[in-house]
Amino acid sequence: MQNYSFDEIIDRRKSNSYKWDTPTDEETLPMWVADMDFKTAPCIIESLRRRVEHGVFGYTKVPADYYKAIVDWFMRRHDWAINPEHIIYTSGVVPALSAIIKGLTRPGDKVIVQTPAYNCFFSSIRNNGCLLAANELTYHSDGRYTIDFENLEQLSHDASLMILCNPHNPGGRVWKHAELARIAEICRRNNVIVVADEIHCELTYPGHDYIPFAFVAEEVGVAYVVTNSPSKAFNTAGLQIANIITPDAAMRSRIDRAINDNEVCDVNPFGVVGLIAAYNDGEIWLDDLKAYLHTNYLYARNFFREKLPRFTVSPLEGTYLLWVNCSPTGMDSDEICRRLEEDGKVMLSPGSIYGKGGEHFIRINLACPRKILKEGLSRIEKVLSQLVP
Repeated sequence: MQNYSFDEIIDRRKSNSYKWDTPTDEETLPMWVADMDFKTAPCIIESLRRRVEHGVFGYTKVPADYYKAIVDWFMRRHDWAINPEHIIYTSGVVPALSAIIKGLTRPGDKVIVQTPAYNCFFSSIRNNGCLLAANELTYHSDGRYTIDFENLEQLSHDASLMILCNPHNPGGRVWKHAELARIAEICRRNNVIVVADEIHCELTYPGHDYIPFAFVAEEVGVAYVVTNSPSKAFNTAGLQIANIITPDAAMRSRIDRAINDNEVCDVNPFGVVGLIAAYNDGEIWLDDLKAYLHTNYLYARNFFREKLPRFTVSPLEGTYLLWVNCSPTGMDSDEICRRLEEDGKVMLSPGSIYGKGGEHFIRINLACPRKILKEGLSRIEKVLSQLVP
């Protein structure tokens, strides 16, 4: 029996929502940007209410309770013992990645990314004067992705850094221990620093457990940095809080310098109290959310199997982002998404923005009340069924 319901439909239009207020046609249903259409955990709302009632919102000093909440959460949920002295806070995972690249590379260095990949990886690499080295994931007929380790080995010979998405967005993989260990070993042999973006780490489904990259990194002895945030799991991206974790003091110093150079060293009071509330009191809410999201995934998967069987859905081991192969249309993803928005009044993310290997895919955000999901899938079906020759 669930303690929390996620069926409430909340009107997010005219709330300055990037997701909902970007479409110019109010009839368009947005299922693109990766935020959820659910209210966050009540414990977070209450903590923010108390902070607002204080009425003064000056510069924020991050308290010891903040670090304790992080340490306790990851030990309790994932058996990961984090030294609080290894944590650097900042305003988001993307600013964190940019600061890490700035601090640990030089212009012209190559950075490995496993494509298709979260599109902000590309801009963070480019904006720091580095070069993208694409380790394209191997796509299988059932929609599942695996790692091309031979290509990764080749790219590692002249790369400085690798960004690892764990769990993977948009492919939906939750990497196994053996896969992570092989990545770590290749990067160790070639002196490549691994930066693990683990923002989706809490959103995994039955049979697929998140393994912190720190575990295998310590076993293998590779240099590593981890970034995480409660923002995806608790739908608090607007609170703008994230953490960088590395045991290497020299790398930590260089990253901290880059954070200050980029002026993303200050965080707002709401991000701090929101994180503390989430990690101290949000566990039951999160478990109920995961169950609801998993049911949404099963519904969407079965919908495609029944209504659109020629469109392969990648198995979703983690995240709430459905990755669908639209190759049968013969169209690229930009054209497909244009047709979906114009003819179906549903807005999705084209796979082309995720780099090599994503050109014929669409990404669907499943993190919404089931009534909205059903309506969105119905609109998608009407358009896609007409696009198959």
